[in-house]
Amino acid sequence: MVRRSVRWLRALPRTLREDLLTMREGPNGGYGKPRWLDWRPVIMVPLVMVAVGLLVADTNLYAFQFGAGIQLGLLFAVVQAVALLAVLYRPVPAWWASLIVTVVVTPFAANSASGPEEFRFGAPSFAGPEPSAYPWNATCVAVQAGVLFLLALRVRPRVAAEALAITVLVGLACDAAVSWGNGPGPRLALAVLVVVTMLGAALRGLSVARTRLVVQEGLTAEERARRTLLEERNRIARELHDVVAHHMSVISIQAQVVPHLVDNPSDELRENVEGIRRNAVDALTELRRVLGVLRSEDPLPQADRHAPQPTLDRLDALVGNARAAGLDVTATVTGERRPLSPGVELSAFRIVQEALSNAIRHAPGARVRVEIGHQRDAVVVRVTNTRPDRTAPLARDGGHGLLGMRERTAMLGGELATGATPDGGFDVTAILPALPPAEPVRPVRPADPAEDPR
Repeated sequence: MVRRSVRWLRALPRTLREDLLTMREGPNGGYGKPRWLDWRPVIMVPLVMVAVGLLVADTNLYAFQFGAGIQLGLLFAVVQAVALLAVLYRPVPAWWASLIVTVVVTPFAANSASGPEEFRFGAPSFAGPEPSAYPWNATCVAVQAGVLFLLALRVRPRVAAEALAITVLVGLACDAAVSWGNGPGPRLALAVLVVVTMLGAALRGLSVARTRLVVQEGLTAEERARRTLLEERNRIARELHDVVAHHMSVISIQAQVVPHLVDNPSDELRENVEGIRRNAVDALTELRRVLGVLRSEDPLPQADRHAPQPTLDRLDALVGNARAAGLDVTATVTGERRPLSPGVELSAFRIVQEALSNAIRHAPGARVRVEIGHQRDAVVVRVTNTRPDRTAPLARDGGHGLLGMRERTAMLGGELATGATPDGGFDVTAILPALPPAEPVRPVRPADPAEDPR
């Protein structure tokens, strides 16, 4: 305990120097600029009125009652009034300015107690009421209380406590040097200074807590969005597993068949083809292992996990399920239906499915129109609903619905547009590239020399 006290006393001068000898605008302990400072122009209006009132009162006190003369009295009063305003911008320097004025005025206050007929510090005294206690008179306490309160709103509690302690010690020293007056005395003044400092520190603590909460909510929302994105990408990866596995299996089988389709294949050809087959098998094994982990986390039943991935051929069944759920939906298909790659088929089906699910949740009673347009180089998927006829949140949630549509569209290099319609409904339009399905490469048998036209 003794060693700890000794270390604390040794570190105290450095701590005071770091905390109180600073010109920083916001020594806020690393928590940034308080949000209430954005209202400084508004706060300055009543604060200027208070400062003007204290300026008049302090000028009368210093110049006439303490006999400092009009010039010095006005100078001291102006410094303290400006300090009350400047504490909003430079809290620690403003506090030092008000404290220094308190110390500088003390000899005038002490000299004024010797008699009103004398000249004090070269300035004549003026007849007036008996001076009140210094520095515990009302105007001085008001200035110090205002400065300490605004200081406590800006700095850490430790810095506010240090400023309060120094203010109290300086006040007691000045009171001992003056030793007269009929004011409220140090007890009431000290109670006021302690209360306003604690109130400012408490309000600052509340502001810091709110700032931390806002920051934490932002981090939580960002983490939730990141987690949602990863979950949606995992779901898309699970759905594309069968498509990728099919292509890898075809590559392996074709590579295995190639040597049997060539007359007298060379050793180099056999070796290269065998390498292609081994690489395809290894890639397929790794793909199944990785995506098998994802499938193990899938809450769907085992039978549904291995079911064929849906395509636009099942659009009528999807629309029928939506109608069975109470949704008024119509579907139209325009353009010439051409074979599409499995990824495009799956993405188009899922976009329609997610859009219908959103309409059921967020637009009860609305009419929904599904349009599939087959163009020469793209497939346009559009799902539009009218204004719901019952009270329900129209804005789509930030869950997997719209996020999944964006991910699927971006994966294929397409475009997605979502938003409210002028009549109060909602529109989802996706333009997907019309990628044709991959066709197997058929080995070509070498030409028979006997059939060579040459």
